[in-house]
Amino acid sequence: MAASNTLRPYLNAVRASLTAALTLENFSSQVVERHNKPEIEANKTPEVLLQPLVVARNESEKVLIEPSINSVRVSISIKQADEIEKILCHKFTRFMMMRAENFVILRRTPIPGYDISFLITNFHAETMLKYKLVDFVIQFMEDVDKEISEMKLSLNARARIVAESYLATMP
Repeated sequence: MAASNTLRPYLNAVRASLTAALTLENFSSQVVERHNKPEIEANKTPEVLLQPLVVARNESEKVLIEPSINSVRVSISIKQADEIEKILCHKFTRFMMMRAENFVILRRTPIPGYDISFLITNFHAETMLKYKLVDFVIQFMEDVDKEISEMKLSLNARARIVAESYLATMP
């Protein structure tokens, strides 16, 4: 399903920024011999960390792209307009992160201030198609927003049915 016209420029900016950040190469650790850790996670060699980039649609909806020489961390802050959306977003992202091993690039814990994070290493970029990785992140952003909206509508419909049945039993 196509994203709305207001969401399209935001997703295009994220797509372009993420595509540019995915120029990864194999880089051995400068600290421990024969190790190759994602530098954005290890944070041991500051000179291989690149400038982080925030692409924001508004105050509550933004993406943080943190590139390094051999890895990119993508953190997403999902739109949460009210308390119900905050609860649904928390439950949904928690459900996803508990199954992180099924989503190869998904981190188990997000960066503070964000709802969900992905970690793409040079090994992922070598074994998977880069544009498919970018497509996955963009599709995830579209789908999570749609999924939370559908859950909220379903929750409101169920609440309405319960309220009507409760009020119908009252004298």
